[in-house]
Amino acid sequence: MTWKIEVSADRCMASGLCVATAPDRFVLDGSAAAPTPAEVDPDENVLDAAESCPALAITVTDEDGRDLLA
Repeated sequence: MTWKIEVSADRCMASGLCVATAPDRFVLDGSAAAPTPAEVDPDENVLDAAESCPALAITVTDEDGRDLLA
């Protein structure tokens, strides 16, 4: 099972909380964060980072496309 991570560049405010929470899963890329890599094995740190995003710019979905934060 893998999870897909997406960051909405339109919503991201580059606060860096995702990078601080899961530094092996996110990087700041200019004015927005980006997942690195975009598909990962299940990782609670990814969910924590997505839940802490002040702009709600991060989505995490499973292989079936279900939103894991809903």
